[in-house]
Amino acid sequence: MRTGASNAAGPPARHTRESARTLHGVREATLSGDRPQVAPRPVIGASWQRMLRIGLDPERDTSSVLLGKEELEHRRRSTVLGELLPTLSRGLASVADASMQVMVVTDADGRVLWREGNRAVLRRANGIWLQEGAAWSEGSTGTNAVGTVLATGQTLQVHSAEHFVRALRDWTCAAAPVQDPRDGRLLGVIDVSGPDSTFHPAMLALVDSVARLAAAELRDRHLDSVERLRSVAAPILSRVGGRALVVDAHGWPAAVTGMPPAGRLPLAKSFGPGRVWLPSLGMCTVEPLPGGWLIRPDQEGPGVRQPADGAAVSRVVLDLSGPRRWSVTVSGASGSWTQDLTPRHAELLYVLSLHREGRTAAELADDLFGDATRTVTVRAEMSRVRRGLAEVLAHRPYRFAEGVEVEVTGPDDPAELLPHSTAPAVRRSVAQPGIVS
Repeated sequence: MRTGASNAAGPPARHTRESARTLHGVREATLSGDRPQVAPRPVIGASWQRMLRIGLDPERDTSSVLLGKEELEHRRRSTVLGELLPTLSRGLASVADASMQVMVVTDADGRVLWREGNRAVLRRANGIWLQEGAAWSEGSTGTNAVGTVLATGQTLQVHSAEHFVRALRDWTCAAAPVQDPRDGRLLGVIDVSGPDSTFHPAMLALVDSVARLAAAELRDRHLDSVERLRSVAAPILSRVGGRALVVDAHGWPAAVTGMPPAGRLPLAKSFGPGRVWLPSLGMCTVEPLPGGWLIRPDQEGPGVRQPADGAAVSRVVLDLSGPRRWSVTVSGASGSWTQDLTPRHAELLYVLSLHREGRTAAELADDLFGDATRTVTVRAEMSRVRRGLAEVLAHRPYRFAEGVEVEVTGPDDPAELLPHSTAPAVRRSVAQPGIVS
């Protein structure tokens, strides 16, 4: 989902009074249902349409119920963003202060956890409720850099009248998502906001660079932790007979013996010691280790695709109800497990749910890209998705396995199905009611 700063991410570099008037006219025409002379940027236009669909009042203020002190501290302690705060402050806070801006760090819900910057602007930010504990998701505050980045996963600048709520028309904000490299989960957003008259056109690129730096720091820390786990695992695996592997708490392998090297294992939130069925390994015995797990698959081999009692997977629920997070739940006689999906894998599984007879690589390429020649990309993505769903998906052609019940759960508003997907098959299905439950 993460994309870098691009020409489409922000308005023209020079914010003149004329451009501000143009943006104001575009906003007023769009919100009144007229066709503006100049179309808004696609990402802004799409956000405005989302706000209109949920009935958000563009004349409302930006107030929200602030988090209580205990809840705010709990959220701060529960995220690794706090560990990255020194890096973020070094990269952005001083620049924000000098340029009459404020730096804001939010969690994945759009709640402001920390802010730093120019004192005068901090006081002014209180007037629009850009303060610690406030809510800045789109549903709370309309189109804004924090909320729209949370909705799209894209680095973005929102300038002046591009904000949906009129109270923000004198502000410009640039924001970038921070994702956890261990599991791809969105951790939160880094934002720099300030009066539109003081905003520098290079701020968007700076915010994006600092967000990438923060993700790189997390990646380095993770590699160090895996290396420490590997040193613990080595003597243990030397004494274990048969097949075994050691993974960290996020499923990343640190060491393996008696079997080919494994990729990341998707682990359920309730994952724990004992007898556990893993989709790519079958039945396994799991034991805790400092910082991870020792996993010993049953000796029948990795080709085992059924629970120990022989009952095959019977049901798959593809949950596409969220605006930016999707999952697949696989159920059988031994229980169920859930795996989060990337945007591309959500698209692939959705298309396959529409075509239970199966799709060739060329057909999927046409479904996803409108280009039947992009079979190499499709095969690579299907290879990745089948690593965790091999007992669910068949190939030649690609399809859900026979006998598996497939249910798709979509959003209440069909127009919000995978809202940021450009796949032709997805966009066609949005216009056809009744496809998702």
